[in-house]
Amino acid sequence: MSDPHESAAPVSDERQGDRRAADRHDAEGLNAVHMEASAARSRRGLWLAGGLILACLLPLLLSSYYLGLVVKMAIFALFAMSLDLLIGYTGLASLGHAAYFGVASYATGLLALRLGWGVWFALPAGVLVAGLTAAVFGLLALRARGSYFLMITLALAQVLWGIAFGWRSLTGGDDGLPEVPRPDLGLPWSLADNTPFYYFTLVIAVLTTWLLARIVSSPFGHTLRGIRESEVRMRALGYDVWRYKFSAFVLAGMFAGVAGCLYVYFNRFVSPDYMHVARSAEVLLMVILGGAGSLFGPALGAASIVLLENVVSAYTERWLMVLGIVYVLVTLFAPEGLTGLARTLFKSRGRP
Repeated sequence: MSDPHESAAPVSDERQGDRRAADRHDAEGLNAVHMEASAARSRRGLWLAGGLILACLLPLLLSSYYLGLVVKMAIFALFAMSLDLLIGYTGLASLGHAAYFGVASYATGLLALRLGWGVWFALPAGVLVAGLTAAVFGLLALRARGSYFLMITLALAQVLWGIAFGWRSLTGGDDGLPEVPRPDLGLPWSLADNTPFYYFTLVIAVLTTWLLARIVSSPFGHTLRGIRESEVRMRALGYDVWRYKFSAFVLAGMFAGVAGCLYVYFNRFVSPDYMHVARSAEVLLMVILGGAGSLFGPALGAASIVLLENVVSAYTERWLMVLGIVYVLVTLFAPEGLTGLARTLFKSRGRP
């Protein structure tokens, strides 16, 4: 009669061999994933480096008019990315985001005109005022959800617009505040010229975009994505959902304030139109057109709309109709925006 221990030994060795083979297979799979992720980061780094080099060379390639157009694109790209922090990452659709853009513009413009503050004080003050305004609005608006949240943000923004429109002694009313001085950095180059101001805007835009990217890729940003997908599940996991939403709301208002401060310096003018509902709808279209949920998408949407507004309007007064047609086509055929359409086309071309 055979010994059972002798028959069990080969079986045990066979199982251990299968386990080692499975471990090797898993390790190879993980290595492949890490290598693919590393390659993706390298490609992204190369694209970013190339984009920065091209951005630095643009003043040599473009006329003063088109350079000013690029500055406007960069400012509204920041504005759209700030709203995407709410829509694309937190799931909060706001129709009053221009309030923070406009209140920061007014704060910076008034401090520069009336008190003679320099950019190092006026710009941070404008961003701080935008953040405080967003904090007050957030305490009121975040009590609602869905379309109610949308309407409350719209109503609150219109209150600010009405104040700016009626308080002529402070805001200039519908005439606005002209002759806002460009920043004086104490450099040999005057920012009154488009080229130095372009580099000034480029530096702030790059730093702000980097900060936004760090926020959305941090644990805080991943928590916002979880809240967007399911508030109930995140609350069950022990997260203070309201606190995260409030923090995102205030941060989005502050980043919109950065764009507003740059815009008042760029235009040398500020008016109640900066915080009108039409401005909020415009930046909302930028996010939807480019594709919510990524920083590049809203920036692309902002650049597209600014380009259409300035180029198409040179040929026809009905440029809004052209923009409407483009928006309808994108909504029908690319519901995830231009970036979603590009991803779909890239994947389809990559298939055998």
